[in-house]
Amino acid sequence: MSRRARLIAESPVSDLTKKQAAAEHQRLAAEITQHDRLYHEQDAPEISDAAYDALRRRLLAIEEAFPETRQLDSPSLRVAPTPQTAFGKVTHRVPMLSLDNAFSEDDVAEFLDRVRRFLGLAAGDEVTLDCEPKIDGLSCSLRYENGALVQAATRGDGITGEDVTANFRTIASVPHTLGGRDVPDIVEVRGEVYMTRADFIALNERQKADDDKIFANPRNAAAGSLRQLDPAITARRPLSFFAYAWGELSERRWKSQSDGLAALRKWGLPVNPLIRRCSTLEEVLGYWREIRDKRAALPYDIDGVVYKVDRIDWQERLGFVSRAPRWATAHKFPAEQARTRLKGIAIQVGRTGALTPVAELEPVNVGGVMVARATLHNADEVARLDVRPGDMVNIQRAGDVIPQVLGVVLDERPKGARAWHFPTTCPCELKTAVVSEEGGVVRRCSGGLECPFQQVERLRYFVARHTFDIEGLGGTHIENFWRDGLLRSPADIFRLHNHRKAIAGREGWGEQSTSKLLAAIEARRQISLERFINALGMPMIGEATARALAKEYGNAEDWLAAMLEASHERRRNDVDTRKEKAAADVGPAYGRLCNVPDIGVTTADKVAAFFAESHNVHAIRDLLKQLEVEPFKLSAAAATSKVAGKTVVFTGTLEKMTRSEAKARAESLGAKVAGSVSARTDYVVVGADAGSKAKKAAELGVAILTEDEWLELIGS
Repeated sequence: MSRRARLIAESPVSDLTKKQAAAEHQRLAAEITQHDRLYHEQDAPEISDAAYDALRRRLLAIEEAFPETRQLDSPSLRVAPTPQTAFGKVTHRVPMLSLDNAFSEDDVAEFLDRVRRFLGLAAGDEVTLDCEPKIDGLSCSLRYENGALVQAATRGDGITGEDVTANFRTIASVPHTLGGRDVPDIVEVRGEVYMTRADFIALNERQKADDDKIFANPRNAAAGSLRQLDPAITARRPLSFFAYAWGELSERRWKSQSDGLAALRKWGLPVNPLIRRCSTLEEVLGYWREIRDKRAALPYDIDGVVYKVDRIDWQERLGFVSRAPRWATAHKFPAEQARTRLKGIAIQVGRTGALTPVAELEPVNVGGVMVARATLHNADEVARLDVRPGDMVNIQRAGDVIPQVLGVVLDERPKGARAWHFPTTCPCELKTAVVSEEGGVVRRCSGGLECPFQQVERLRYFVARHTFDIEGLGGTHIENFWRDGLLRSPADIFRLHNHRKAIAGREGWGEQSTSKLLAAIEARRQISLERFINALGMPMIGEATARALAKEYGNAEDWLAAMLEASHERRRNDVDTRKEKAAADVGPAYGRLCNVPDIGVTTADKVAAFFAESHNVHAIRDLLKQLEVEPFKLSAAAATSKVAGKTVVFTGTLEKMTRSEAKARAESLGAKVAGSVSARTDYVVVGADAGSKAKKAAELGVAILTEDEWLELIGS
């Protein structure tokens, strides 16, 4: 990073010029994108939750102060991915999304301010929150029909989880039947499975006596115990459960979060007794400090406090962003820290060729977990820390999860310790040159698909938890199969049955394990379009963008044809679309791709370049011969919506909802909200003082609706 760029990065957002804000936004977007890839695609995070959220907060602050910096491919629109499963799949009828995080009192104040702004409330209006300890466990849902427990599932990626019904029936605190006459026909309960510290210690003692696996912490023990294929093993593990919310209900009789929890408690479900309603910022922060001080004395592990807007009608109006509900946030506790010696700095090569420096440490216990490696993010971070092999370093597990190097203990630096320099060649056998991209944030191997590391990482990504999720085909197996020539492309995975004898004869394998692997592969020959697109590992395409593409194009054949045409148009018109031509002028297919939500010209260019490579197109066509790719399916709300697939423009001052609320509601019903009126616009919703957009709609013959007519159309 240049000195000028560093000065901009260290400047308050309020001091930035428009030009500086655009440059800083570009830098942050590139860095966040890189960390998203490492975390979601490679399971190799380089920075802590706190550091990652700090990057996102600064990016969001810039977007708020300089709205023009926010593009459709902004990291602020992305979501996170799916877990591995050895169980059947369960689709959540109401998504189980994750929470945004707050790390300071100012963050909590800003959360409340955002709620007020979205709802159109005055600055001093009271917003009552339900505050509850954030249990460090495994989020799950329980489905009761006519009062009887019929299904239990893990959260998974929020859309699809694991069926763990048999194991859940072994948990003593979970009722098999709900009590009371007022239980709705369908009740889906949300909650957390956990293990108390005392039970965790006792379990590890038994594991040690049996010469079995020792768990690192209570959360890992709880997750491992719930995900046992044999329910008898789960039954011997002391698991507990707290209910904290609900999902699908055939009938809801309460109007507040607190009354809903009271109903769950009345029906026999365990609800944390420490949950409290707070009506002011001072009360909320006082509760957080109280729980923080009680943390060590509690019988279970927690890593923060969750705040939820109490009024259900406000929750419904606030709705969700792609990653989390707008009406809730998690206020985390400070990260635990430790000190250890840095033995060396290694380089990891990712799926896209990005090189990442990783600190190799003398193993040290941090919050009950032994840490031997920690991310150093990138070359700029190594230089900023001035960390050298042999140094004593301070590390932390931010959010009690991701190891991160905080800094060097200079007083204990060994004599002669030499500064570390980023390699100029890839550590792969080709020793190809390393190039600098994205403003110097990313160093990348120039070998492309010729680089063995990238070939293996792309295959590992293909079978990962959030893509094809093939049980039993982990990273080590991928690497070994690739080394022995059994795999070279994704389609080869579905041809492994041709190598049954070779696999069964490998060390550690056999007929049974081989049959199990091949059965798991066969089970994945049918996959949704969005997962298929995500699994291809295209640059800048993650779960959210893959879903947006699937929604836009509908099926695999139409999507592939459209991508090839967009790529052809882009090559034929090799110009900077942001400076010399509008995206639509490049060609209709490219213009359509640029207009897909979460895409934009930057991502569209990456996609077009991907399809310009003939080997990528060959790999996709080869793969499609092996699979049945399911067409995109709308959500239940969007499937019955009159505005699904329609383009809507809001203009003027709305009286019954804020602009943000109107946009969120329309998008949840499958509509696309645009900022300008064109011939492709279906509806223009006009409020008070509507201006040029209403006039243009009239000129183009676009349907113009009042706010009341819009609400009637969407059934709200």
